Amino acid sequence: MSNKFLSIADDVKLGKDVKIYNFVNLYGCEIGDGTKIGTFVEIQRGATVGKNCKISSHTFICEGVHIDDNCFIGHNVTFINDKYPRATNPDGSMQTDADWVCVPTYIKKGASIGSSSTILCGITIGENAVIGCGAVVTKDVPANTIVAGVPARVMRRADEK
Repeated sequence: MSNKFLSIADDVKLGKDVKIYNFVNLYGCEIGDGTKIGTFVEIQRGATVGKNCKISSHTFICEGVHIDDNCFIGHNVTFINDKYPRATNPDGSMQTDADWVCVPTYIKKGASIGSSSTILCGITIGENAVIGCGAVVTKDVPANTIVAGVPARVMRRADEK
């Protein structure tokens, strides 16, 4: 791991043989053994990434996202952790951490998320599920299922040809 152009906070827990490319920002997160993190990725506090995952470039993994082992996250994937984001409170004051609720999201073992997908909060993507490129995932995805579209819809089982 080169330290050139990396921002890795002291509170990050890195497993063995983690490969991190340049221009990555990690803080308060946990990354499992053997995982690869591409260029221009941010992983926020409270997020977890399992072992042997591939996180492709330009991806944003926010607080509350939990990715199990052996997952593939494509380029430019965005996770959402707030169902009702606002900059200010009704009185016009800026919101703080106390003014919102982080809604967790779970990506189960072996799932693959295609490039430029958006994953809304509060859902679970099942084991070995496949999310098509550009999908907007708004509800749970069953294990071994392929979904695609806006909003994402079931296309077929992943084990069907």
